[in-house]
Amino acid sequence: MPLVFRSLNSNEPILRIIPLGGLEEVGRNMTVLEYQNNIMIIDMGLQFPEEDMPGVDYIIPNVQYLLPRRKNIRGIIITHAHYDHIGAIPHLMPQLGESIPIYATDITCAIIKRRQEDYKHYGTKLNLNTVTNEGKLQLGVFKVEFFGVSHNVPGSLGVAVHTPAGIVVHTGDFKIDLKSDIAGRTEVEKIKALGKKNVLALLSDSTNAREAGHQFSEADIKVEIEEIIEKATGRLIIGTFSSLLGRLNQIIQLAEKYKKKIAIIGHSMRVNVEIGRELGYMKFNPKTIIQPNEINRHPPERVVILATGAQGEDRAALMRIANRKDRFVSIQPGDTIVFSSSVVPGNERTVQRLTDKLYREGAEVINYRMLDIHAGGHAKREDLKLMIKWVNPRYLLPIEGNHSFLKMHAKAAMEDGFDPKRILIADNGQVIECREGECRLTKELVPANYVFVDGLGVGDVGEVVLRDREALSQDGMFVIIAIIDGQTGRLRGSPDIISRGFVYLRENQQLLKDVREKIRAIIEESATPTETLNPQYIRDNLRDRVGQYLFSKTERRPMVLPVVIEV
Repeated sequence: MPLVFRSLNSNEPILRIIPLGGLEEVGRNMTVLEYQNNIMIIDMGLQFPEEDMPGVDYIIPNVQYLLPRRKNIRGIIITHAHYDHIGAIPHLMPQLGESIPIYATDITCAIIKRRQEDYKHYGTKLNLNTVTNEGKLQLGVFKVEFFGVSHNVPGSLGVAVHTPAGIVVHTGDFKIDLKSDIAGRTEVEKIKALGKKNVLALLSDSTNAREAGHQFSEADIKVEIEEIIEKATGRLIIGTFSSLLGRLNQIIQLAEKYKKKIAIIGHSMRVNVEIGRELGYMKFNPKTIIQPNEINRHPPERVVILATGAQGEDRAALMRIANRKDRFVSIQPGDTIVFSSSVVPGNERTVQRLTDKLYREGAEVINYRMLDIHAGGHAKREDLKLMIKWVNPRYLLPIEGNHSFLKMHAKAAMEDGFDPKRILIADNGQVIECREGECRLTKELVPANYVFVDGLGVGDVGEVVLRDREALSQDGMFVIIAIIDGQTGRLRGSPDIISRGFVYLRENQQLLKDVREKIRAIIEESATPTETLNPQYIRDNLRDRVGQYLFSKTERRPMVLPVVIEV
């Protein structure tokens, strides 16, 4: 039986936990905690578009619920610097208000600040504040403390929020790496200390809940990468995430050890390495780094190239190299490409396409399935069990992942004896209420639908626009330009027809002739000389009937766009 409150009519204030994203997808992470007139937010991320979203740059959370409550927002906590946790900040802060304080570690603040420079057109100045894993905050009624977690970007934090209803722990993205602090250190003792304080709810990362066992340590990865760098007889091109500063630092230091030079291809990676070095998270001799135009001045076996685009992004460095479109680097005999990253769910086809291109160019390709050259940043099932054991929460709220990921997280918890009645799996926008030591899922839903970012447009691309784009991409368009006499309602001359992505008109003259006759007949049927001419009726009639006719002849459904000009 589901848990219910002792008295639903009680006037005692309620803690509301509201996920605005991240519970039905990988990305778009954003969670709201609300108690009376106090609101705090954890993370503000984006999601990359799927294949059925042509033209969309990315997707951000819907903040419609927060807009009338902006004055109640006491602060925003950012757990780490990945785009699925910071990417929506430039777009949402102009709506919520630039005075709202944002709290994050120094490197996270630096990356947020650098990214904000790409959005100067908004004119928003962020109120950024630096915190550490030792820091504490008072945000209205919320007392916030932090603990360090191991991830794959420095400065990653977990968050413990002391609320009037109980302690809520948010892990952020984490893994448990007790052998290395390259990717940050998980403060196990601090987490265990929280577990002795009767934690009400644990919101825990589910990204890798499908994977059995424990996550690889960066110490294990170092052994394999060092061997590859040491034994390389030609150029090494290593593709990885620009945010994996620990991994990048490790590669640069190994290149130094074997007296090799490093070239960095990709703007985001160059920027992040610069930030990491400035803040002391990366330590290497600056002379190790060479400019891309200097690569050919050095023997191939003495060059390691770090490149963005390991997920197969069209405009990233690796794809440019594979397509021979990079100014400085193209594949040469003897080159070895190393993918030091796993494939993000949904990117399998693009990565495979990139891999095929690289093989066609003559490169050798090594990926994480061949050798242990990537340690993921997310806890696997046994790590998730450890986190639950350490925190010892009354309730478990799996977050960050598709619905099936959340279910697998719940299954892992139940394998260790966690009460299934105390596992709450919510959907985006579904309100969770906590009072008197109990939590429950409610039927209340706040707006949490996708908000699409397309160029400078935020939210102006909806489902209808996406359907139109998909139709255009599949069957093309068929434009009809008809001039109609305003007095008689009859067609003047022959209608002009433009086809793009549907059929090649020069090779389909009979179809073109038949369609023109069809158009003439439809307009003549619509002619109403005794009444006011209705161009909209004619357009609708042309769209529907010409569309049906084209389908009957070709079994394709192009987008029919009638243009009716009255003279």
